[in-house]
Amino acid sequence: MTENHIHNIGDRVDNRYEILRFVGEGGMQQVYRARDLVLGREVALKLPKNSSAQKRFKRSAVVSAKVNHPNVAKTLDYLETDSSPYLVEEFISGKDLKEGLLQQLGIVDPYLTAKILHYLAKGVAASHNAGVIHRDLKPSNVMFSGDFNLSEIKITDFGIAKMAEEEIVNGVKDESSISASTTVMGALPYMAPEMIEEASKAGKPSDIWAVGAMIYELMSGQKPFGSGLVAVRTILKAIPPQKPAYIDKNLQFQSLGNELYTLILECLNKNPEARPTADELVQRCEKLCYPVVERQIGICKSLHSNYDWGLIQSDGGDTIFFHFDSVYGNKPTVGSRVCFSAFPGSPHPRAHPVVLIEGVNTNP
Repeated sequence: MTENHIHNIGDRVDNRYEILRFVGEGGMQQVYRARDLVLGREVALKLPKNSSAQKRFKRSAVVSAKVNHPNVAKTLDYLETDSSPYLVEEFISGKDLKEGLLQQLGIVDPYLTAKILHYLAKGVAASHNAGVIHRDLKPSNVMFSGDFNLSEIKITDFGIAKMAEEEIVNGVKDESSISASTTVMGALPYMAPEMIEEASKAGKPSDIWAVGAMIYELMSGQKPFGSGLVAVRTILKAIPPQKPAYIDKNLQFQSLGNELYTLILECLNKNPEARPTADELVQRCEKLCYPVVERQIGICKSLHSNYDWGLIQSDGGDTIFFHFDSVYGNKPTVGSRVCFSAFPGSPHPRAHPVVLIEGVNTNP
């Protein structure tokens, strides 16, 4: 058995689910990719890491099974063996927002941010209408597929998040334990002030706060209130985070960027009753004007005319023109990998928007 892994590849659970590989773990659970030998499909198999989590696993499965929506990972089964309970969830072949976007791009343009917000709002609205509160929304709990096109976006761990609530709340009350708990450290930057003040105050508006915090981080590249102990103090003050600088830098991003920033501030209102409901957030998102155009990846091959425009070679071999007015975030240099959408143009298609893929450069 691999160190700290409860299962090995090939293990069978309840003689139905065959372990294919270890996917990852959080503070409360381990996750495996498994094959359902009865129905012939791949699933996510989740099991608690400790006995305290085991006691609440069935309740968590019942809670999460109430939500049925395309933007929420579906709970498929719950079972108990001699060694552990298991939660079976649909497997999403992709990455989470933290690993796949924040760590890859560092910052996300308003167009793609608006799409993410719209899908998140619909998923949260479906859960709230079913009477289910997440309580631990954060980038690592949002999965997507389709690379930078984000063709599918799903919120995960609705049930598991309820299990983590006690650890999170107790953790923020004891400052010395914050750094020792990965669950608390991961949740803090997205935690509403009422959750920090008193656990019983956590409700649907707490999820809306978390959505606002995530969207701000995507569009700015920074957490709105910091991390760790600093986050606790600044969240309780609820001083509105500054507008992301890149919104007003180029006119192409100004209109949509300001609309998103307005929504972010409403979600991050210290008064829970003043925040929009999830349904209201969906309605607001439906009025946003954002293009849904295929995203490509390429290399900045050249820069010209005082470096205010350049050419990109797409991974498909096409030559694409871009102007720095279409760049959101840090400017690419020759050899930089970039993510972009392309529109018809002459003599070359034009890229807009263009976002630098951080930490990747093809120059030796």
